Amino acid sequence: MNREMQSPFEAIGGGKVVERLVKTFYSRVRVHPDLAPLFPDDLTETMRKQTQFLTQFLGGPSLYSHEHGHPRLRARHLRFPISQIQANAWLDCMSKALNDVIIDSEWRERLLERFTLTAHHMINQPASKDDI
Repeated sequence: MNREMQSPFEAIGGGKVVERLVKTFYSRVRVHPDLAPLFPDDLTETMRKQTQFLTQFLGGPSLYSHEHGHPRLRARHLRFPISQIQANAWLDCMSKALNDVIIDSEWRERLLERFTLTAHHMINQPASKDDI
């Protein structure tokens, strides 16, 4: 298939790569002091849903919507305090996971741009003096 016509999901290698990305990402989240408190100790279900979501977000099958309905990403995360600190920590973990898993530097950059927009959209706490 023409590279320009591929979805990000196809371009990065499909489901197996998305699964590796999610596992690598959550291995970092699990130990990050600004993120770990927001997540359950057992990340099995969180990782399953993230794999479904990223598959869909990147242009693969609509696994998440078929099982859970519309992602309503921001609404589903409102119960968690997300400030610029958590958004930046999330992006740091994802950036490192992308570097570990995605070989093509162009696609790493494209994905990080999309994830950056999403992370900033998730902020639901005002900036505090700690964020500066």
